[in-house]
Amino acid sequence: MFRKILQLKLKLLARLVLFKYKPKIVGITGSVGKTSAKDAIGVVLATKFKTRSNIKNYNNELGLPLTIIGAKSQGKSLLGWLTVMMSAVVLLIKRDKNYPEFLVLEMGVDQPGDMDYLNSIVKLNAAVITDIGVAHIANFGTADKIKQEKRKILDTLDNSGFAILNYDNDKIAEIGERIHDQRVFGYGFGKEALVSAHNLAYSFDGERELKNLSGLSFKIKYQDAYIPVLLDGALSKPAVYAALAAASVGFAYGLNGIEVSEALRSFRTAAGRMKLLSGINGAMIIDDTYNASTQATISALETIDNFDLPGIKRQWLVLGDMLELGEDSKAEHSAVGKKAAELKNVRLVVLGEESLYISVAARKEGLSEKHIYHCNNHQEIVELLAKELGDGDLVLVKGSQGTRMEKVVLGILADASQASEVLVRQSGEWKDK
Repeated sequence: MFRKILQLKLKLLARLVLFKYKPKIVGITGSVGKTSAKDAIGVVLATKFKTRSNIKNYNNELGLPLTIIGAKSQGKSLLGWLTVMMSAVVLLIKRDKNYPEFLVLEMGVDQPGDMDYLNSIVKLNAAVITDIGVAHIANFGTADKIKQEKRKILDTLDNSGFAILNYDNDKIAEIGERIHDQRVFGYGFGKEALVSAHNLAYSFDGERELKNLSGLSFKIKYQDAYIPVLLDGALSKPAVYAALAAASVGFAYGLNGIEVSEALRSFRTAAGRMKLLSGINGAMIIDDTYNASTQATISALETIDNFDLPGIKRQWLVLGDMLELGEDSKAEHSAVGKKAAELKNVRLVVLGEESLYISVAARKEGLSEKHIYHCNNHQEIVELLAKELGDGDLVLVKGSQGTRMEKVVLGILADASQASEVLVRQSGEWKDK
């Protein structure tokens, strides 16, 4: 009851704040890639406008109003929540000259009706759809129902609004082809995209070795111009998609190619999203533990399969369950296992009941049983890797948020004192879980 009352009060206050300050609002949804797109868009817009983005995972019925108000969650503290409401009242009574001109809001959809509620709080000036896949399909039943819910983010746009859509996703491209009332910026690697990426290549600090990999370079094509971009620290296509979404928003609001390129130089993917870290015994880690879906996991596997760099010996895949897949769980985990078996000199380590489907499928596709390990907990994985890892080994660690696979990364970091800076979910509220 308390949460419901709190939710309604925050909604009312947020709507009043929006009515008074009238910021432009960019909303972002998608099965994967929302947070990276939000971060990149925020970086680009901040070069010209006062901009605020969601912090942490403030993308739901409480987080969205908190971002609008400019406050943090107060957990179970009644006094804390009263303070939040008072800060909103102050915003309404006394004009804040520093209130953002742009709000960049990640809009999470976990079940039917979520987008309807979020749309009742905000009216968007630009709507971004990063991906439509099978994340949370257990709550929706079918992929088509997920598509219908994501598509609702476009409902509050008027004729002056922008639809920023990932045209490499067939479901999203189909949505774009049916839009007539808004201006569409399709982005991706394909020729149908208005804003597209070309000449993707790795950048290195020193010799062309994994330990020296420093980022990705590519060119953005827009209106017959090719704009060079360097993404420091990026390893994979998802970071490029985030940059393309951000460039599209930037172009929509009048930034030129040079401004967009310069802004993206300061974009960094967040912790737990394909981050290259130094591990024990001379190994290198790719920490992709923020969350997991089938698309994102296969994308991570494709990334390391395509490295083709000297010095890489064994590739260790440490995979936890992908959650909320419902009846599709076996098929989706099996798809990951099939892809895992295609990698060169691979070792597979799985944690969780659903991930057993990964190992079964990998074995059927030819991965040797002696190269597959089933572990019961994080510590067992850490002990296995501590014994087995050596110089030249590459370790990918990934799993859904609920599997807490960052605990594995912590156990094999070369310098564990860096954990609070480089790993996801290191605050007290998570460490207690």
